[in-house]
Amino acid sequence: MAAAAAAAGCARPAARAAAVCAARRALHQCPSAAILGASRTLTTNVSGPVLLPSHYNPLATTRAGCRHSSSAVPSQDSGDQVGTLFDPTEEHRALRQLVQSFVAQEVEPQALEYNRAEKFNHPLFQRAGELGLLGVTVNEQYGGAGMDATAACIVHEELSYSDPAFCLSYLAHSQLFVNNLARNGSLEQCKKWLPAACSGEMIGGMGMSEPAAGTDVLGMKSTAARQADGSYVLNGAKMWITNGAVSDSQLGDAFLVYARTAGPEVKPSQAVSLFLVEKGMPGFALGQRLKDKCGMRASPTAELVFDNVAVPAENLVGKEGGATVCMMRNLEIERVVLAAMAVGIARRSLQVMNSYATERVAFGKPLRDFGQIQRHIADSYAEYMAGKTYLYQTAQSLNLDAAGNRLDTDGVKLYCTTMGKNVADRAMQVLGGYGYMGDYVVERLWRDAKLLEIGGGTLESHQKNMARELAGVAEVP
Repeated sequence: MAAAAAAAGCARPAARAAAVCAARRALHQCPSAAILGASRTLTTNVSGPVLLPSHYNPLATTRAGCRHSSSAVPSQDSGDQVGTLFDPTEEHRALRQLVQSFVAQEVEPQALEYNRAEKFNHPLFQRAGELGLLGVTVNEQYGGAGMDATAACIVHEELSYSDPAFCLSYLAHSQLFVNNLARNGSLEQCKKWLPAACSGEMIGGMGMSEPAAGTDVLGMKSTAARQADGSYVLNGAKMWITNGAVSDSQLGDAFLVYARTAGPEVKPSQAVSLFLVEKGMPGFALGQRLKDKCGMRASPTAELVFDNVAVPAENLVGKEGGATVCMMRNLEIERVVLAAMAVGIARRSLQVMNSYATERVAFGKPLRDFGQIQRHIADSYAEYMAGKTYLYQTAQSLNLDAAGNRLDTDGVKLYCTTMGKNVADRAMQVLGGYGYMGDYVVERLWRDAKLLEIGGGTLESHQKNMARELAGVAEVP
């Protein structure tokens, strides 16, 4: 599959990049024209994702069933102006509008159904590829959008406003696989794998955690033994892998897998390597699809098993023993976009809470006239805005090609994930019995939010990391 995808993909990046640039220019110069018809011409003679769908309408900012003109919570600065912290450039604003339209028209209508069924929406994932979202931080030569950490946060915030579970699968693919390979892979590996990954032709993930190694990730037991011909034999298992399965019996397409390539005599930080493992390699199997999760039910989670899997030498990503730096660098953007997911959850929860408090009457007056309800709304808004500001400030200073940003990438996830869970909890409290029912979105958001305090680093690991970083800070800025 990889060879065919590479051959097809490498012939398309130039045309795809040109289409993306044309879409951006059209939107910047004449938004209405881009919305109403000009974007339809951008798909001509281009096989692969373009930035604008033909039906895209950023002027229609309302979301079915969740926005009310009298009490809408803004997704960005007052007036939706470009050049603000949340939308620093026209390109960022156009991206936000694109994702908002995608969410309103295609993500929101399916969210409850797929979460209840614990099914991965593969066509919706492919649609994200058509829109150019799967490679948002990847160079345009590979079919990506060539944007930054702020752009990644925008996509994750807007998707999680509606369907955090779908967003989690998007994160595993776009950041843990695509961005990871783009930053750490060779030119040949990027040419071979990224075009298909950016277009949505393949589904990727990353294997780091194990049944007995979560936060203690360098305690992993999976091994990759180098052979005389330079190839490796991979053995072990990986647990809690998002996109590990796309159905009850089918693996995802490709994974970046961390494994030990040295014995206990070598420091753990110098003993781990990164490999690209493809579905179909003999010995690589789906151990089990993990179902009946508390939340994130539409995002498939699995155990992956490696039994004497022969991995070609060219599938080693980076240097042998050098994957710890790759891991830490990618953990930083992972934690930032997980914080963005929490911000999206908080915004939707606050929106629902704020609207319901106006509409629901008790004892002859709206709920929002009661002090207890006012506290829930006011505290939630203040915490949401504090978290969102911290998020986009951190994202704007994050260099995706460098490590060493642990204090604030841990800090923003530490704060925002608990904030998102708490705002969802308050929304349920304000809605009372309705908030507890599955037909109302806050119940699902509340369940989804809990994972963000665990995945990508537990709260306790962030506290440990931050305390260590702050030990070397003489004066807090």
